[in-house]
Amino acid sequence: MAGDSAHSVVATIQPAITLLGLGIGAALASRALRLNPIVGYLGLGLGLASLGFADGFSGPVVAAMAEAGVMFLLFNLGLHFSLGRIRAEAGNIFGFGSLQMLVSGGAFAALFAAFGLPITFAVIAGFALGLSSTAVVIGLVRERGQEDCPVGRAAQSILIFQDIAAILLLVAAGALASGGALLPQLGLAGAKALAAFGIAVLFARYLTEPLFNLIARAGTTEVYTATALFIALAAGWATGMAGLSLTLGAFLGGMAVADSRYRILVQAEIDAFRGLFLSFFFISVGLSIDPALLVQDWALLVQDWALVAGVTAGMIALKCGLNVIAGLLNRWSVPGSIQLGFLLGQGSEFALVLLALPAVAGLVEGRLVSALVTAIAISLAVTPLISNIGRKLAGRLRAGPPDAKLAGDDAPVLIIGMTPAGRALADALAYNDIGYLALEADHARFQLALADGYHVHHANSADPRSWDAIGMGQREVLVIATGNTAVSRELTPLVQERLPGIARVIAVPSAADTEEFSALGMLPVDMSLSGGAERLIDLVFAALGRERALPGPNLARDEVRVLAA
Repeated sequence: MAGDSAHSVVATIQPAITLLGLGIGAALASRALRLNPIVGYLGLGLGLASLGFADGFSGPVVAAMAEAGVMFLLFNLGLHFSLGRIRAEAGNIFGFGSLQMLVSGGAFAALFAAFGLPITFAVIAGFALGLSSTAVVIGLVRERGQEDCPVGRAAQSILIFQDIAAILLLVAAGALASGGALLPQLGLAGAKALAAFGIAVLFARYLTEPLFNLIARAGTTEVYTATALFIALAAGWATGMAGLSLTLGAFLGGMAVADSRYRILVQAEIDAFRGLFLSFFFISVGLSIDPALLVQDWALLVQDWALVAGVTAGMIALKCGLNVIAGLLNRWSVPGSIQLGFLLGQGSEFALVLLALPAVAGLVEGRLVSALVTAIAISLAVTPLISNIGRKLAGRLRAGPPDAKLAGDDAPVLIIGMTPAGRALADALAYNDIGYLALEADHARFQLALADGYHVHHANSADPRSWDAIGMGQREVLVIATGNTAVSRELTPLVQERLPGIARVIAVPSAADTEEFSALGMLPVDMSLSGGAERLIDLVFAALGRERALPGPNLARDEVRVLAA
């Protein structure tokens, strides 16, 4: 009996172990090819499905780990959305988010209805295609350091609203399957969601700090890890038991911890699990692609490939265009609308779930549903490429005639270097309505900062002849965030002579540099220590004599430990 039990355990976990090993290889291959690891994971899943191995990885262990990856991702997102930020971002979440869903989802629904598909399928599938992938988009935003720039913040807010909309779509599909009345079930789901939000608020206000204070007294690292995992998984489980989305619960769990002084510790504990389990999610998406569309006989192969290619290209192009329109209707600039529209131009994991429901899939021909599922999966794989196109296009548009505000004399802060620390400072200044002008000599970094909406000029501040054109003498605070301390040493005598009244803040790469630059009359910040960007921001606000209003912990860049070269 013991042998049979051991064999059963081995057979249960073998698919997960196999995928873990293959996933490591896919990630390494992607990096070698300079691709996002997401592409490698999706390609691995597609390859396994095409070879007929999809059923071998469809067990409960792999499914649970894939679901856990998305839950940890949403929990991490919740950690950056305190109650204060929810209030600050309410316009984006409920205003911009609902506008994007109405424009994008409504257009797809109208298109399906125009092709003569059943109205029920048109509405559910249309609005499902209006959803974007939380896992893919948040992963890209984090990788690019865009969490606090306007495009990144808007994308995160829209995705939160889409998660709520996905719940309503799942309720509608459930009512279709059971034959029950739709409006009462939607009302019940809404009441449950409000109750879950209320519980998260109460937990954040009255229980989070006492709980972690108690754990801190134990002084055991494993207890912190266990508590972080428990909150993330238990919150998702609770909303799942209530008939809501597991990811909504995970987000609310993170939000409950967002204002806690232990948030950074919890985030550090979750990050490793988030990356590991997300790989299972993306591989599972690749496995979901129907290989039957790819391996049929030659007579049908060309026809089905044409169908899949047409649906995929049409869906991505239409989705990007509709998102751009939504951005323009929300009074965003053309470059900002383009970048955001392309970033959200893929399908969603929720759409895959909805189209897999028999009550929805049974309304139309199976070949169309398979084509839609395949198109959504392919759109997830090409998201890094599509979003890069939008980002570069936005950068070119912003690189047109200089904006008067960008080059204005009223900006009191001059930031040299759009490194992670420079971006964090620009985000904090913009949130507090303080003008800044940023300079970046590196062309690639300049293009990315420009595309992300920062007030940046391509200029070399190391040349004193450019100081008059920059208007350096009219600034109150000069911030050097390049990490190049050699130039600052050389120019210090000239700066002291020509600009005696300007406060100079410099980000230095190590503690050894702080004493030297203090002696030069500068305010150095050691970026090798945790929280370096926060200290840089606080020094600038102190030099300006201004109080700093915080949108929540989202501007805490404690993960920035060294300056980008």
